[in-house]
Amino acid sequence: MSATTSEPLHYESAIAELESIVTQLESGQLQLEQSLTVYQRGAELLKLCQQSLADAEQQVSILTEANTLAPYNTASE
Repeated sequence: MSATTSEPLHYESAIAELESIVTQLESGQLQLEQSLTVYQRGAELLKLCQQSLADAEQQVSILTEANTLAPYNTASE
């Protein structure tokens, strides 16, 4: 497998690729140079996932502080 340098557009895509990389590395079937390249891609994906989660956590925190997650009151009176 040749690692790509473009980042997936979505967190879920990054996780799926990261899981594939872990499986490849655990198999022990890659040559040393391939392992290093794949490992580097995995590190990039991990960083992307961590940033995505941090961004989502910050958004939730902002929404919670703004009280926009308060229960919706359906009574119009």
